Parts: sequence; structure tokens; C-alpha cells
Amino acid sequence: MIPFNELKIGLDLGPLIKPPIEKVDLVKYCGVAQDFHLIHTDDELARKDGLPGVIAHGMLSMGYLCQLVGQLVETKGFIRRLQVRFTGMVFPGDIITCRAKVININENTRTVELEVTAETSNGKIVSIGESTLIYY
Repeated sequence: MIPFNELKIGLDLGPLIKPPIEKVDLVKYCGVAQDFHLIHTDDELARKDGLPGVIAHGMLSMGYLCQLVGQLVETKGFIRRLQVRFTGMVFPGDIITCRAKVININENTRTVELEVTAETSNGKIVSIGESTLIYY
């Protein structure tokens, strides 16, 4: 966690790097999220739907971005807003790297606005968004 007084516009925060995604991670996420329409956990069914095999909707990378932003404030503040949208699919074997960049700081309200991204190891951006943090 970086103290509020050390934050500067343009500062890159992170990265949070997740190990290679495995099929078991997708199945676990699918069960927790109760999201069985956006994640195929069976290769054969996925192929019948015209997909190359097991895939994960961007919700998985969006969840990782939430973890990153949550780690930035820990007990020194809270997340006021987190808006993230997925821009690409996540596949087994992908390594997801999440980053945040400070785009605005308001010292009066002690708020920090971030631009957040998640990308695969081959540089494909799979989630992008914005967040506002409030520091105590």
C-alpha cells in the first residue's frame, strides 16, 4: 500500500500478477460467481458453441482488478467506485497482469482516481476501467 501523501499523478501502481490460469480456476470461479453462461468449463461443450475450448469471460480479470485496487487501500481507506468492463477473453494458460495508474488526486477530499487494466502475457488487454479511492 502506498500512503496518500506519496501518490502522484501518472504513478503506476501494481502490478498484480496472477499465475497461469488453469481449468480448475475457471471451474472454481464459475461456481463462486454462479455464472454458468459466460464461462465454459467443458471443452466439448465449448467447441459445440464454436469456441476453441474452455474460456473465461472477462469477469475473471475484472475480479483480479478488484483485488489489486483493494490491496492499494487496505485499511487506510476504501473503494468509492470501481467500474470495469471486459474487452477480451481469458484462456487457460494465460498469465494476467493487473495495473493501476493515478490519473487524478484531490487533496481536499483525499480521493484518488485510477485507470485500471488487466492484460495477458502476450499484451492483450482483457479488462479496463476506472476507480476512485478515498483515503482516511
